[in-house]
Amino acid sequence: MTVRTAAETQAGDVFGPVTVPVGRDTLVAYARASGDGNPIHQDEDFAKSVGLPDVIAHGMWTLGAAGSVVSQWAGEAGRVLEFGSRFTKPVVVPATGADIVIDGIVKAVDSETRRATLDVTVTCGGAKVLGRCTAVIQLD
Repeated sequence: MTVRTAAETQAGDVFGPVTVPVGRDTLVAYARASGDGNPIHQDEDFAKSVGLPDVIAHGMWTLGAAGSVVSQWAGEAGRVLEFGSRFTKPVVVPATGADIVIDGIVKAVDSETRRATLDVTVTCGGAKVLGRCTAVIQLD
């Protein structure tokens, strides 16, 4: 993987879209790894009983998937200095699975510090699931 440089990065550069599939097996594995065993992420009947349309992905899984795409764009995870967002809509995961789509744009590049600020967009089924999703990347 090549680390992105300040010389090759400018405001207006775009990345993606990158499609990341999510299935219920992914949610079970994430629940085991994270310790978040909330049944809204694994049990369809329970999820529907509390008013959700179906099982939903963990918000932190969604954020992590977006962070992975940003890390790949930057060239390595250690280049991501800041990464934050707000959860705006759940990622509904029916039995057939779902896809999240991640893309972004470089909003600014500081040539002195060699840092790029990105606006990241994450959608599922056309709906934005993360809001105010931004990252600051250390460029070479």
